[in-house]
Amino acid sequence: MPNASPTTATTGLVLSGGGARAAYQVGVLEAIADIRKAAGALAHANPFPIITGTSAGAINAAALACGADDFDSTVRRIGEVWKNIHAKQIYRADSFSMLRSGAGWMTLLSLGWLIAKWRRLKPRSLLDNSPLHELLPRLVPLGRLPALVRQGHVQALAITASSYSSGEHITFFEGNKRHLPWVRSQRRSVRDRITHAHLLASSAIPFVFPATPLQLDGQTEYFGDGSMRQSAPVSAAIHLGANRILVMGAGRMQEPKDEAYLHTTRSYPSLAQIAGHTLSSIFLDALAMDVERVRRINQTMALVPPEARNASALRPVELLVIAPSQRLDTIAARHVGDLPPAVRTMLGALGVSSDAADAKGAALASYLLFEPGYTCELMALGYADAQVQQQEICAFFGWSDIEPLHNSTGPSGPVK
Repeated sequence: MPNASPTTATTGLVLSGGGARAAYQVGVLEAIADIRKAAGALAHANPFPIITGTSAGAINAAALACGADDFDSTVRRIGEVWKNIHAKQIYRADSFSMLRSGAGWMTLLSLGWLIAKWRRLKPRSLLDNSPLHELLPRLVPLGRLPALVRQGHVQALAITASSYSSGEHITFFEGNKRHLPWVRSQRRSVRDRITHAHLLASSAIPFVFPATPLQLDGQTEYFGDGSMRQSAPVSAAIHLGANRILVMGAGRMQEPKDEAYLHTTRSYPSLAQIAGHTLSSIFLDALAMDVERVRRINQTMALVPPEARNASALRPVELLVIAPSQRLDTIAARHVGDLPPAVRTMLGALGVSSDAADAKGAALASYLLFEPGYTCELMALGYADAQVQQQEICAFFGWSDIEPLHNSTGPSGPVK
């Protein structure tokens, strides 16, 4: 079935979650900005009228939407933040704060629930993410969004979070009036003014960061990471009218067997390994399955006669997926030593090793490694992976194909 032409297609962007892993997406965005410039496409214009994000991807999505009137500069600005980021800007990483926030959990694990109950311990999270409250207003100027929507620079921004209170999966969206809310089993959308609280809620990794209260239908509900129970990560972009969607993952869509990696993980799993496996299931599996489902629907619709196809509520969606070509937990294992000492100590108690050759438990660290050595390596990988798919990217947007890019900006080290 022919794809929608560049003049009629509405392009959506889907940014998945994954804590510090979301740095990979910024490298991809930098490459797209460079490819577009080299292809002679319209400068500065936002190529993504529909922008959706979950977890840390929600923060990147909102930052991108709030600078939709100058896409290239916005991407560079976001990139500079990620190149120079430190854990202390996301969560309190000093020894006193780590002791205070982690003591409750450690007590539950080591002394048992009876003592915890006696002491009235009610730990809310492993880490205190209050520094992120201070970073978000500088990174994501949400006050600009309504005017950008009115001016047509962006049609809609959607942020997804999961309600601990009701069990529902909620997509909050802000956009022009033609976008209508939708309802599906255990998930629905709500038109709302996107705030920094929505971003905190969407990026609240379960157990790691505290839940965030949001007002919903006149009631206060507590929300956590939007990747939880997210059965259809691509659907928000489709409901908002996108018929051409670029999906950026924060982990490999299919993990091939890696004997060297498996050799280091055959012993009984540590708490860190179990936690990392759980987070990977939350953040990665649903996206891969949803992409497969969309592609299967496209293949099925291509076999349906045009008359029957026009009568159906389904429609084909052009999909381009860019995801890491390397294991991000293996990369994280090389950078565990970059974490603040107190964080290393806490993760070490759970089974995360500081040995770069030991990948055990590194999946857990990969979500918390907000340090420039790691984020810059992920950005460089994102840039390189996008270069490999340069021809597909140009065809996807309808841009003129170009000679292979050489990374002159170098997202490989902190900006000074």
